[in-house]
Amino acid sequence: MSYALILLAHGSSDPNWRAPFEHFAEALTGRLSTPLHLAYMELSEPSLESTVAELADAGVERAEILPLFFAAGRHLRKDVPGQVEALNSAHPGIDLTLLPPVGQHPAFVEALAAVVAEQAGESARS
Repeated sequence: MSYALILLAHGSSDPNWRAPFEHFAEALTGRLSTPLHLAYMELSEPSLESTVAELADAGVERAEILPLFFAAGRHLRKDVPGQVEALNSAHPGIDLTLLPPVGQHPAFVEALAAVVAEQAGESARS
């Protein structure tokens, strides 16, 4: 079964806002063997819709969507699940799964704590 991982960011009309996400996705592409795609929920391209359509056309059968969000607010509780449901209906050949946001992963919390501690001139404590 072919698989892909979609990194989902919010989106912005400002290309400077998108640059860190694009750099992050490029850096990961060289480190992972999993096919990786960056998509945006709104205001930017590639959109989640165009990314899923491209994957479906390429014969990908399963894709997980990893939100690059700190927390699951309204967008991740309502908007994105609605998008995923519509995309699963529009592209029945690809099974889409929405994962919890990266901000809920313990490793993310530890990495962020280390950055904050470094900025404060301290070492992070677990």
